[in-house]
Amino acid sequence: MIKVDLRNDAQVKRVLKGMDLVLQAAATTSGAKDTINKPYYHVTDNAVMNSLIFRAAHIQGVSHVIFFSCTTMYQSSEVPVKETDFDPAQEILPSYFGASWTKVYIEKMCEFYARLGTTRFTVIRHSNIYGPYDKYDLERSHVFGATITKVMTTRDGGKITVWGEGSEERDLLYVADLVKFVETVIDKQKSAFKLYNAGYGSCISVENLVRQIIKASKKNLKIEYDLTKPSIKTKLCLDTSQAKKDLGWSPDVSLDEGIRKTLEWYKKNKLATRATGR
Repeated sequence: MIKVDLRNDAQVKRVLKGMDLVLQAAATTSGAKDTINKPYYHVTDNAVMNSLIFRAAHIQGVSHVIFFSCTTMYQSSEVPVKETDFDPAQEILPSYFGASWTKVYIEKMCEFYARLGTTRFTVIRHSNIYGPYDKYDLERSHVFGATITKVMTTRDGGKITVWGEGSEERDLLYVADLVKFVETVIDKQKSAFKLYNAGYGSCISVENLVRQIIKASKKNLKIEYDLTKPSIKTKLCLDTSQAKKDLGWSPDVSLDEGIRKTLEWYKKNKLATRATGR
């Protein structure tokens, strides 16, 4: 393991030297609180680090770069969205404006370098990823990680607070299915540039997600809604037919199974750590 500042050109060049494959999952990221109150937080550092990484990969002749993008550039939709459904002429949700256009710029930079040299590039527009090793602190976590923490740290018979109305709907993909997607891309993608959706293919409301996690925890908890807290009211799930057609990929882990696996991991790793004070 090498710890570097990916905003530093010299350090980026050093860490990429001799590499054949780059999985670029590094990013400045957090939850709805920062997205709404500090929208600039996700812009500058992400643009700088990816610009330096892609340039170094091109110059040093890296064989393949895989970039983890996102889905915030898509409009809210009642039907699953395809990669081609993104229309740059449509207004992006105001809360996502800066971060989304930064992602689109970085995606186009992948395509630019793929046209320019011999390095293959893959862009993955993945949905909300959850599971072991997610962020579970309430300041930085996304809705799934935050809900797991609230449920597991609240005593039986207590109550948890959900930000907003809980009506927004999200596509949730278990982390092992994303790993399988990456492995499949490495093995099967031969073209210079590809952009793929990677998601579960259906969505669930935050309210129902919270109820499902509570049920799986076997706790008796009440839910209250804090309408003063930030929430992003959209509905989005991904059409992954392109990945199925090109790669033969589709998700294996249902949401019920993913919740169960995550709760088991959390008990062994997070609750055990709290109990020992380490």
